[in-house]
Amino acid sequence: MMSVCHRQLADGRWFDLSFLEQMANIGSEVERALNWKARNNAEYCRKAYERALELIDLTLADFRNRGRFKEVARVREAAVDYFSGTNEFMSSESLWRKYFLSFNYAARRNY
Repeated sequence: MMSVCHRQLADGRWFDLSFLEQMANIGSEVERALNWKARNNAEYCRKAYERALELIDLTLADFRNRGRFKEVARVREAAVDYFSGTNEFMSSESLWRKYFLSFNYAARRNY
């Protein structure tokens, strides 16, 4: 069992964020993991990746996202495959960055 890294978010604050904000925050952790992976720092990459998984799990637990469950679950599956699996889905760093960039842009635009 992983420890909770985002304690305030896990305590309920996460559920105050919109879906776009949730995905943008997940994207931030994925970006960190990608950056550490590029620097060959496996430990920091793993930590950022675990934080991303924690946020994905919180997003899956948010009942407002039930219509997006399949997409978020697939993102989780692909992230596990990319960061700790065999990359069976043939993901790439650029694919991850492009995917989450749109959420970041949309979340910022709503402010």
